[in-house]
Amino acid sequence: MTESNKSNQEDKDKDKEQIKGSNTVKDPDEWTTGDEPMTGAQHSYLKTLSDEAGEPFEEGLTKAEASKRIDELQHKTGRGLK
Repeated sequence: MTESNKSNQEDKDKDKEQIKGSNTVKDPDEWTTGDEPMTGAQHSYLKTLSDEAGEPFEEGLTKAEASKRIDELQHKTGRGLK
């Protein structure tokens, strides 16, 4: 690993530590409104990601379920990731 790559990895590790302790990033299972129906924005984005990934679009998800599914499909498609 080059010095530059090592530095970049250390920066990413620090970012992850900050996010874990952050109050702005919360596990969807802990959302107080997580059992409500997904939002219109989640519906639209999830439909787009599902189409791009060649995966079936799941209607009727809760906010928390939709958030988790979006994360899965972002990793599959590479869309929305840095």
